[in-house]
Amino acid sequence: MFENKKKFALWMYPETYEKIEAIYKEDNCESRSEFIEKAVLFYAGYLTSKDQNGYLPSVVTSTLKSIVAESDNRTSRMLFKIAVELAVLQNVVAATNEIDEVTLNRLRGECVKEVKRLNGSLSFDDAVDWQKG
Repeated sequence: MFENKKKFALWMYPETYEKIEAIYKEDNCESRSEFIEKAVLFYAGYLTSKDQNGYLPSVVTSTLKSIVAESDNRTSRMLFKIAVELAVLQNVVAATNEIDEVTLNRLRGECVKEVKRLNGSLSFDDAVDWQKG
């Protein structure tokens, strides 16, 4: 069990020892030494950030990756649905109105300014107010 391990003196404050004593079994460690070794490896991984397996368990990393992937997938689906609805709306407006190219380009420029001014949160009410103004 102790074949490849080295023994050395370790000095620590009583409060630190009490913390270890109180929680080492909660981490499924069989001894205080095992707990301290795990803590040192974790901290060393944190400091070097090269050994991320010692710092962040692969379970945490894979969980975060799957959360981000699912969020990206959900956002992509919603953007697709919005794009379809916008295309339908644009085609209805284009079919019912005769808008020349100059007016369309001018309107697009004004819309860009308005959307920038509202930080992208343009509502239908905003558009109605803008058209009346």
